[in-house]
Amino acid sequence: MTPRERVLCAFAKVPADRVPVDYQANPGVDQRLKQHFGLSPADTDGLLAALGVDFRSIAAPYVGPRIHAEIPDRSVDPQWGIRARYVEHSTGGYWEPCDFPLRDADPEAVARWPMPNPDHFDCSGVADACRRHDAYAQYLLCYGDLINGNGFFRGMEQSLVDLVTDDPAGALLADRRFAVQMATAERVLDSAGGRIDFLWLGEDLGTQDRPMVSVEVFRRHIRPRYEKLVGLARAYGARTMIHTCGSSSWAYEDFIEMGIDAVDTLQPECRDMAPASLVQRFGGRLSFHGCMSTAGALAFGTVQDVRRAVEETLSIMMPTRAYMLAPTHEIQDNTPTENALTLYAAARELGRY
Repeated sequence: MTPRERVLCAFAKVPADRVPVDYQANPGVDQRLKQHFGLSPADTDGLLAALGVDFRSIAAPYVGPRIHAEIPDRSVDPQWGIRARYVEHSTGGYWEPCDFPLRDADPEAVARWPMPNPDHFDCSGVADACRRHDAYAQYLLCYGDLINGNGFFRGMEQSLVDLVTDDPAGALLADRRFAVQMATAERVLDSAGGRIDFLWLGEDLGTQDRPMVSVEVFRRHIRPRYEKLVGLARAYGARTMIHTCGSSSWAYEDFIEMGIDAVDTLQPECRDMAPASLVQRFGGRLSFHGCMSTAGALAFGTVQDVRRAVEETLSIMMPTRAYMLAPTHEIQDNTPTENALTLYAAARELGRY
């Protein structure tokens, strides 16, 4: 089978030759893996091929002017104005959002905040990229990301308060952000000529042990916006997969009603996210992507532990014919190189039907 055929079988929940595999990683471990295979630092396609990854991302780069000015001691997103500072840890570091320039903004201030013009995303290379990766399953990231995304501007606390109190400033910020993403996604989908297989959405809905928001808040604010994204995908013959961190299976019945095809992340250490429980409750109705914890054996175990985790997960997930093996998040920089290599070697060896 081609990688694309393999992935589409998992979406359709029908037999394939093996379980599809996917890859995301932080820069540190990504560079170590490229060095291991003798690849240049920029050769992402070469790394994906070496690991046997079945997915390829399609995107349109932003080519418009810088909208937001630089600020000393900060990284400022030139399109959106999100501010971040670098926070180091023992194996690397992260750019953490900070300052939150719209935290106290009223609707008028939110309306004035400069945002990118969808016409400034260059779709001229989309068709060629699709042809170049024709054998692979192709996806377009269109996250949405209401809670985290608004939180980058207003802070996480205010972002959550906005949802509970129906704050018009938070609602306007979400609507403006979603409108830019939807318009840009529509241009990319149109340029791809039907070749993009799925839209990859995202909304972190859980902590480690409980929902991030109530079902009522989800249905009032989050679901209606994502239903528009699902409708956009359907208009172009594409499927949808949604990333949800933490204890998020409480929202899966709504996802099914909305027409979402697959769920991503599947953190097995979180409450109500054990693989066997997900299969029992949602097998046959959703496809699954993820489940290989970046906070478990992959980061802290031996190669034998990683292989055992792959084997145990596959034994539960493979009978659904709807499983795509992937890390729960980006593989973190504290992951030994040999553990990451073992993950993909074990998936290729043990994931055959």
